[in-house]
Amino acid sequence: MMRALLCEHFGKAQDVRLASIPRPALADPHAVTLAVEYASVSHATGLMVAGRYQTKPALPFVPGTEAVGRVVACGAAVTRLRPGDRVAAIADWGCFAEEVTLPEYTVYPIPDTLDALQALPIPLSYGTAYCGLVWRCAVQPGDTVLVLGAGAGVGLAAVEIAHQLGAQVIACASTDAKRAQALRRGAQHALAPEDLAAAVKRVSGGRGADVVVDPVGGDLFDQALRAAAANARILSIGFASGRIPQAPLNLLLVKNLTLHGFFVGRYIGWTPANERAQHAHALQAVMKTLCGWASEGKIRPTVSKVYPMSGLAEALDALEARQVIGKVAIKIKETNACQADSGS
Repeated sequence: MMRALLCEHFGKAQDVRLASIPRPALADPHAVTLAVEYASVSHATGLMVAGRYQTKPALPFVPGTEAVGRVVACGAAVTRLRPGDRVAAIADWGCFAEEVTLPEYTVYPIPDTLDALQALPIPLSYGTAYCGLVWRCAVQPGDTVLVLGAGAGVGLAAVEIAHQLGAQVIACASTDAKRAQALRRGAQHALAPEDLAAAVKRVSGGRGADVVVDPVGGDLFDQALRAAAANARILSIGFASGRIPQAPLNLLLVKNLTLHGFFVGRYIGWTPANERAQHAHALQAVMKTLCGWASEGKIRPTVSKVYPMSGLAEALDALEARQVIGKVAIKIKETNACQADSGS
């Protein structure tokens, strides 16, 4: 048996309980089992627990889609990984447990020079930002990149990666602390959301942004379109504001804007087609690049606070209140949490 956070019905995070459940089986020859050290918490975590995410697991289930830990067992067909390897991983769910079994395709070795908490945000936050900027928007040195939500996980990752790619970065974040962090991570300018279009035009010499990274949606998307330069690329990767915006096509037309949607879930098996094996090689190369940059100090993935297993609801509350810089995590290994409830 092992400790895990168990969601038995869709609803509030407060109802997810610490329980004792059987350890996961390793039946798939292309699967590996990890001993989890830390798992990340995101807005998607809350949506999945509420039953409002794109994918709805069968109940009961263990939440958690991103983890770091060590490989403890490998399926017969796995040759890329071995027991004892330090890894970061993306799962469909199941990471808020002492062990998780998942397909090898989204498990990524991490170098010994990289701390576990530094590695944790790389697969999802940094992977999303890198693939969106490089694969979809083809960011070039000298481009001006406007990043919305620049203090949170994907936004802060986009600031660092755009800077690493040679872009001039304008960060937009909701608090002084987040804006200061964005400046430390490579942004040339950090702006408040108020009157964003005028502020972007001012700091860009009247030109606007060549690329807009938008994990926020809502009213900020509307402002960002007006902050975009002619022929700009708009990258929509989420709706943290809670409102899915409607793009005014007349504005896209007269400014020759290109609107890119990017859902990293397509590449990691989170769609009905389950394309994770098809995209595994390309994503593994991305993760190797990002881990290398992190080891060299070119990017600094950040977990700003670690909660015990009993702290999931508190972690989600901090995210919803926009108190978080970077990411937050749940500590799974050797956590001083309350005793597991066996349910018997």
